[in-house]
Amino acid sequence: MQQNITESDLQSYLESTGDQFTSEKEVIGIIVKSLIAEKGRVTNKAIILRLIEELESTTDIEQLDVLRNCLEIVVGQTADDEG
Repeated sequence: MQQNITESDLQSYLESTGDQFTSEKEVIGIIVKSLIAEKGRVTNKAIILRLIEELESTTDIEQLDVLRNCLEIVVGQTADDEG
């Protein structure tokens, strides 16, 4: 079963981190907006796949760290599949 994530769920978590993860918040926000524009909805899987695509195409060390942190945040907020 594909787990859907609502923008507000992820946003609520990110807001609860205060000033921590500022760059990550920006990257995730851009990805969420892009996915909504492209597909009309956002899923955990879509965010994770987009982050992996970005990781594979980025060579900047600082950006790689931010993307890895984003991936950890989204995976950490993704419920395990049942069954």
